[in-house]
Amino acid sequence: MKNRDEYLIALRPEIASAQVNDQMSDEEQFQNRTLRPIAKLQNDLLIEVFKNYIKKHKNVFYGLDASKRIDYIENAVNRDQKFRNSLKGVLLGMFTIAEFDTYIKNSSALNKRMMNLVRERLISNIQVFERPSVDL
Repeated sequence: MKNRDEYLIALRPEIASAQVNDQMSDEEQFQNRTLRPIAKLQNDLLIEVFKNYIKKHKNVFYGLDASKRIDYIENAVNRDQKFRNSLKGVLLGMFTIAEFDTYIKNSSALNKRMMNLVRERLISNIQVFERPSVDL
């Protein structure tokens, strides 16, 4: 029977552009080997988490133009500590034990990389964040 770590690794999508080589920093290797596949796997959940964030903040997002929506996403991800922590949890929960051990040794730099990935994912999916239609 497989253990948790083997299941987690098996779930992750392959990302052809996420190359890893010896010339990269340890953080960049971790980003390409671990963070990017997890962010891709968790993409739909990240979108739903952000939709919930919009709703909890009185749907202000929907009244903004395109450039202000990008600013809104960046501010939410970079400055709202509670929201950042929930986003980190979405990704951290998919770490293997060894990956978590690596993460805690350099969490500050890896948190920045995680939030950059999440921010870019949300911005690249911005068309998904349209005001929900109201059923009559």
